[in-house]
Amino acid sequence: MWIIGVDYHPSVQQIAFVNTDTGECGERRLSHSDREAEKFYRGLKAEGCKVRVGMEATGYAGWFERLLAELGFELWIGDPAKIKAKRVRKQKTDRLDAELLLQLLLEDRFPRVWVPSPENRDLRQLLWHRHRLVQMRTRITNQLQAVAMNEGVRRKKALWSKPGRAQLESLPLAPWAARRRQDLLELLDRLNPTIEELSAAVEQQVKHRPEVLRLMTHPGVGPITALAFVLIIDSAERFACGKQIASYVGLIPGEDSSSDRRRLGHITKQGNSLLRFLLVEAAQAVVRRDPDWRRRYTHLAMRRDKRIAKVAMARKLAVRLYWMMRKEWNYEQLKKFGSYAGESEHGGFGLGRFIPRGGLMVTLIAPQYLLSERGGRSFAAMAIAVKFSGHLHQSSVPAHDEPPVG
Repeated sequence: MWIIGVDYHPSVQQIAFVNTDTGECGERRLSHSDREAEKFYRGLKAEGCKVRVGMEATGYAGWFERLLAELGFELWIGDPAKIKAKRVRKQKTDRLDAELLLQLLLEDRFPRVWVPSPENRDLRQLLWHRHRLVQMRTRITNQLQAVAMNEGVRRKKALWSKPGRAQLESLPLAPWAARRRQDLLELLDRLNPTIEELSAAVEQQVKHRPEVLRLMTHPGVGPITALAFVLIIDSAERFACGKQIASYVGLIPGEDSSSDRRRLGHITKQGNSLLRFLLVEAAQAVVRRDPDWRRRYTHLAMRRDKRIAKVAMARKLAVRLYWMMRKEWNYEQLKKFGSYAGESEHGGFGLGRFIPRGGLMVTLIAPQYLLSERGGRSFAAMAIAVKFSGHLHQSSVPAHDEPPVG
């Protein structure tokens, strides 16, 4: 079997290889423009060789991945950060990078990452294409708003109504300003039908995906956000808990702590930037619709900052969507069995789920928010252990000033 470490660049790749059957090893530099790299791999296929290729996650390698899939070769994609951490020498060259990748493959220490399917990637292109066109439309409308405001017209969203559009077109402008207005309006008229067509394509894809329809039952979550979440997360079983989801999309703070000092910085912004943007936008929509979310957002905004509050609500939304996806719940089931499960109708403590622990049956009481007079929050939780011997005996809930009954 041929094991090949590839240091990939858009125009060239440096490889280090070894044949585990014959012991043959070496290194080469293959160009992409004259198809030298393609000829090399097709030559291995013609010889009937089994090949495993390892490379860092990078861009502009779509053709290379398709080529290896066509030839039936294994392609392992590695985490660049973990590969960099395994580099010991201070020298860094393409040759040394390829040798390091080959060494990690041979020693079974290659930090392989999950790779989405070709269909998944193609649907992501639909979302990215629509997102970029919407950004272009936003820039155009902002410029037209500036043209109108410079002439004393400030109509905000009403500028895009029929009377507003007619007023904008009738403004007396200098020659080049009028040319700018005309070109921008033409671009806007060309973008709107295209964006509507792409939005219809997204809605068509959503109809065939029940997991996306379940996420859309959550207030503020539309087809774009739900489809993006499902495509980028792919399988909820990849993550053990909601904290890992928040870390995966880059909604947790960076940390540089040592000894007794803990220092938190800005959010990491690692992961998919499109999903992070959509979660922040959707979270603000939830805040406008849900009174409880609005209360939490207002509290955070007053205590910290609006930007921090927006990110915090986006993180909360990401965790909620993760559990809806993992448990296959809709929004009503999430409210019934989720974070508030076990609470009574009057907001007090109710019985949660029973978890066996040896000879005892432990009853977990769902956490309840307690609001103090100062506006702060604390958590109260209780646990009752009752004897379990084939059937559950009735047990009373202790008073708040008494210790739990063991």
